Amino acid sequence: MKSFINYPENSDFSIYNIPFGVAVFNQEYIACCTRIGDKVLDLATLYDYGFFDGIEGLTENVFEAYTLNEFIELGKPITNAVRLKIQEILSEDSKLAGDEKTIEECFYDFNQVQMMMPVHVPNYTDFYSSIEHATNVGKMFRGEDNALLPNWKHLPVGYHGRASSIVISGTEFHRPKGQMKPVGEENPIFGPCKQLDFELEMAFIVNKNTEMGDSISTSEAEDAIFGMVLFNDWSARDIQSWEYVPLGPFLGKNFCSTISPWVVTLEALKPFKTDSPKQEPEVLDYLKFEGQQNFDIQLQVYIQPENGEENLISESNYKFMYWNMLQQLAHHTVNGCNVEVGDMYASGTISGTEKSSFGSMLELTWRGTEPLKLSDGTERKFINDNDTVIMRGFAEKDGIRVGFGEVTGKVLAAK
Repeated sequence: MKSFINYPENSDFSIYNIPFGVAVFNQEYIACCTRIGDKVLDLATLYDYGFFDGIEGLTENVFEAYTLNEFIELGKPITNAVRLKIQEILSEDSKLAGDEKTIEECFYDFNQVQMMMPVHVPNYTDFYSSIEHATNVGKMFRGEDNALLPNWKHLPVGYHGRASSIVISGTEFHRPKGQMKPVGEENPIFGPCKQLDFELEMAFIVNKNTEMGDSISTSEAEDAIFGMVLFNDWSARDIQSWEYVPLGPFLGKNFCSTISPWVVTLEALKPFKTDSPKQEPEVLDYLKFEGQQNFDIQLQVYIQPENGEENLISESNYKFMYWNMLQQLAHHTVNGCNVEVGDMYASGTISGTEKSSFGSMLELTWRGTEPLKLSDGTERKFINDNDTVIMRGFAEKDGIRVGFGEVTGKVLAAK
């Protein structure tokens, strides 16, 4: 496919992508949008001009909204049809190609718009589904012989996180405070976190509501997942290590998580499906699935000190995930847990087998014992005040590139 909009070959936002988001146009008008190259399209105005006429079920302008929730709740038959229609109207021989008036009214340069949270997130769950990450953390805290707990290879471990503190890329936040128990001390202390970390993750968003008592099988899960975002699950390691027994993460996690503004559909990612790691022992029947259900998505993490340059510190890949999205959603709902439109499910930290592919500072510096040296000569055991963490992700195959752009977050001093 070719578009009448020019963009570089390495653009994450090719005509093969067509992600969805929400933007503020002209500093006053909010609407759902998509992106190609560096152009952001106002979908609400395109709807008013009749470009989506004929799509069965799209009977009102759901793009005149502050979130994508109403749109994605329409379901895959309609949302897929909209995406295909956008590809059609962006193609080089479409009637829109010569419609200068509509292009002027509906197309904006990316740097002219402000991106918003793409969805309202009613509920958020964080999984722990990278075997390399879980093994690394287990070795640090429990030793080599007890790295993986007995349940880990039998079910996708997860916990319910805090939806209210999920924020859009570019949001600055203050270093969290809490209780910590330094090594060798008898009692805990209170103060700003000293071991602030990022976690390289991705998250999927569901498009339907279910009733309590209902569950979603692995064969039904793909139809219930609208798309994915990049996800930085910030983590206060010293707060977390003191509080997490016996009930798991709390203040060490709930202060901030950052997502990328563009939701990339599963349909755009379909060409990049790949095999999952072999699961041994064999999983229970409700966790079994057919075909290739993982995705080859290349991931990068950078640290940028204040007034400094970006430093690439990790290169990983979503295909390392031991438990895939279908299994995660099937397990989450097998007990009858109801889900809601916009619910967000994060993967857990994504790490590979090599140190260069580890998805957290905890692993990259091995709990601070092996500091990273940055290009300005400074070292990092964890994340410093005024550091910006940048994550990027994209899939590429046979000349087709589909990406997520980036997710950034800057850490300010504790309040």
